[in-house]
Amino acid sequence: MMLAPLLEAPLAVQIHVAAVLPAAVLGAFLLIWKGRGTSLHRLFGKIWLFLMLATAGSSFFIHSLDMIWGFSPIHLLSIMVIVSSWRVYRTARAGNIRAHTATVRQLYFWGIVVAGGFTLVPHRMMHAVVVRDSSSTQLALLIFVVAVPLLAFYLQQNRKIRAVAAVDPIRATHHSS
Repeated sequence: MMLAPLLEAPLAVQIHVAAVLPAAVLGAFLLIWKGRGTSLHRLFGKIWLFLMLATAGSSFFIHSLDMIWGFSPIHLLSIMVIVSSWRVYRTARAGNIRAHTATVRQLYFWGIVVAGGFTLVPHRMMHAVVVRDSSSTQLALLIFVVAVPLLAFYLQQNRKIRAVAAVDPIRATHHSS
């Protein structure tokens, strides 16, 4: 891992990365954590939403893929993050936990996983930071750090679907939360 490209990057990029890294970790934790609905969950959720909004907001000052007036299609994800963040907050306040949970999952997937995947494409700065000049051990550690939370989330979802199937096999085929 080489931090030089990140340390030499414009301030907007540094703010963006400083917001998205804890958002990725905190978001993954919130997705697999059992303490939903508690005051701590609400606090962590508000912090996560703030980090997601800071990430999206800072992205509008990053113009490395100047396609249309300084913006690129990835900025559409930033708009989606802002709209989804409002929906996450609104559905939680309204007590619509099913919609809240679905929106949080979509927001994490598109705002963290997909957008983060785009940053690791060769010739992008985060590719230079994370992948270029990395040893096999460092790359294996990176894959492990990413794969373990995803596997835990998948296993948790699979367990929920099996539990629903044991009670109502018809509903299990349509289970999305």
